[in-house]
Amino acid sequence: AVFIAGLIFFYGKVPINRALRRLTNTIPLPVFVAAVVFILGMISSLITAIIASLFLVEIANLMPLERSDKIKMVIIACFAIGLGAVLTPLGEPLSTIAITKLQGPPYNATFWYLADQLGVLITLGVLGCALFGAFYVGRRGSRAEVQEIVDEGGLREVFVRAAKVWLFVSALFLLGAGMEVLIFKYFTKIPDYVLFWVNMVSAILDNATLTAAEISPAMSQSQINAALYGLLISGGMLIPGNIPNIISAGKLGITSSEWAKLGIPMGLALNAIYFIVVFILGINPTLGL
Repeated sequence: AVFIAGLIFFYGKVPINRALRRLTNTIPLPVFVAAVVFILGMISSLITAIIASLFLVEIANLMPLERSDKIKMVIIACFAIGLGAVLTPLGEPLSTIAITKLQGPPYNATFWYLADQLGVLITLGVLGCALFGAFYVGRRGSRAEVQEIVDEGGLREVFVRAAKVWLFVSALFLLGAGMEVLIFKYFTKIPDYVLFWVNMVSAILDNATLTAAEISPAMSQSQINAALYGLLISGGMLIPGNIPNIISAGKLGITSSEWAKLGIPMGLALNAIYFIVVFILGINPTLGL
């Protein structure tokens, strides 16, 4: 998936950039920011979070915003991409590993399993990020001259990126297999709301790694959902937490302190909202797929 989407991105980059230039000049900034965050968040489950983050970098480069406002938009969009990518196993390593580990009984997870379990609240979360971006960046952002960053990566990068992701996911799958005994002995006994908050550690540890170490068919559905919500939200708080953060920060030169200024409070706010909705109000609808 990363390889195919990477080829499409590589060969379609020039016409995409032309279209983006026209859109940034014709669409009101709040609407454009909201659309970028929502669309990238939702399609990341199909084009992969990695390619979605590359699109995000291109869009950020072409937007007539001060650097500080571009950083804010990128961080908000990375939260949306990190959330939306979980909806299919194509989206990101976290969802790939979760689906693979739950393919057997009792869950017999299929392609749309995570979309069914988490889809409603994840979509609302992506929409919330889009609306927040429209207000926080679109309405308050300062316009500036466009300063593009030249990306020297060529076709070779498409192949190397796909190979790295394959090795990464393969290694994490083996890690998860080796952790099964510990998961069965300890993680299955942890209450779901505790798993949710404990997984804030994914802000500093890649959330796919924690998925491999935690998720097991021996866990209850509520435990699995709680763990995934915690991993998905907290993964956006700091740069190491998720692949889109790492790619975007690396290509745009965003420092850890710059990311933390918005990433930590936004992550805490999202965690609090999801905790109230899922654990206090008990709302966690499924799509019935």
